[in-house]
Amino acid sequence: MSAPLYRLKAEFFKTLGHPVRIRVLELLSEREHAVAEMLPEVGVEPAHLSQQLAVLRRANLVVARRDGATVHYSLVDPEVADLLAVARSILSGVLAGQAELLADLRASTARPRD
Repeated sequence: MSAPLYRLKAEFFKTLGHPVRIRVLELLSEREHAVAEMLPEVGVEPAHLSQQLAVLRRANLVVARRDGATVHYSLVDPEVADLLAVARSILSGVLAGQAELLADLRASTARPRD
């Protein structure tokens, strides 16, 4: 019996649930990158980046291409970039709402009390 779709979705989002993996996917949303290009952008040790890339490969989110000694990565599906853009949009809305709430809170504490 196959896993229900909601479980597969949960596993998918768990895979995305790491800051390094998100940053890698953001970079690959722009274009293909060599591992050496990603290292300074991601800011982790090479072994850690390699581990995170392996997780993304196992999840079939990225694919590797070897060019001599250089390994280049790209997204398997451009819809991953769309998903990240939607997440950014949702977070922008959430943060804007929080900023409004904070502004209201500050304005209410600045008013003199009766």
